[in-house]
Amino acid sequence: MVSVLMIHVDGLSKVYRSPKKAEGLGASLRSLFRRETTEVRAVDDVSFHIDAGETVGFLGPNGAGKTTTLKMLSGLLVPTRGLVTVAGFRPADRAPGLLRRLTLVMGQKQQLLWDLPATESFALNKALFGIDDAAFRRTRDELVSLLDLEPVLARPVRNLSLGERMKCELAAALIHRPDVLFLDEPTIGLDVTMQAAVRSFVSRWARESGATVILTSHYMDDIAALCPRVIVIDGGRIKYDGGLKELERRYAAGRRVVVRTLEPVPANLLATLSPLAPESPDAPCTLVAVVPPEAVQPLVARALQVLPVVELNVESPPLDETLRRLFDEKTP
Repeated sequence: MVSVLMIHVDGLSKVYRSPKKAEGLGASLRSLFRRETTEVRAVDDVSFHIDAGETVGFLGPNGAGKTTTLKMLSGLLVPTRGLVTVAGFRPADRAPGLLRRLTLVMGQKQQLLWDLPATESFALNKALFGIDDAAFRRTRDELVSLLDLEPVLARPVRNLSLGERMKCELAAALIHRPDVLFLDEPTIGLDVTMQAAVRSFVSRWARESGATVILTSHYMDDIAALCPRVIVIDGGRIKYDGGLKELERRYAAGRRVVVRTLEPVPANLLATLSPLAPESPDAPCTLVAVVPPEAVQPLVARALQVLPVVELNVESPPLDETLRRLFDEKTP
């Protein structure tokens, strides 16, 4: 199957110039005629490409350049340097042909009309994108069904819960069936149940529509559930671009072996199972060890041989722990 390039980014940079605050009356007066500035590189020489239909996680700490990059990809910001194309268009040109093919959903901002039901925002987007009646009804009904929106459609947006509002935001953003979705923290502030509902919807929509998705999230469950590939940015520069499994293999501290036993293990027997040790003094029947992948099998075999095992699990370390190890690594 031939891949089709959807997003191409080459040497993308965004530099802001901020004035230095002058101290003293004389310096303040001089700054009126010659103001000194400092450069802030929000995004610095970033390059990557994404094929049509990919779902990619875009990760990094606060201030790393994630949102700035998404805004340049969607045409809300003009790059200082570099080339970026989305579906063959330059986003900064704001060409109608591109705007009909993409959408940006930001978890901390809303596009819905606050005092009106969400259906009014759907109708407004129908007019803005020139969607014909039949296509609009078909897509609206599909989204209402997938997101279970029927109970909330008649209520003003201001009366909706955060989770209900976010589902309506997603429906409004997808009413024109875009080919490219930029999702910036779409589950921020949602409870665990609603996060899972939004993840399930995004996964199904991407799979069934063939849309290309870039997702930023501080909830690592979102990334693990949706994104086979991740791009990690830190300090405005790319630190990693590749498979999620490869990221875990390269930067994870090891595998976490958890053994639960019927009764506390005697100290002399426990000494032969190092590095397995009780998780805490209050949980003597739960033994935990973090070991390299090659040490898992011998440790598990020994535990099963000598312990009254009730349950045994081998887990990957949390993704956020793996990312911290990546961020701590010195950039060459």
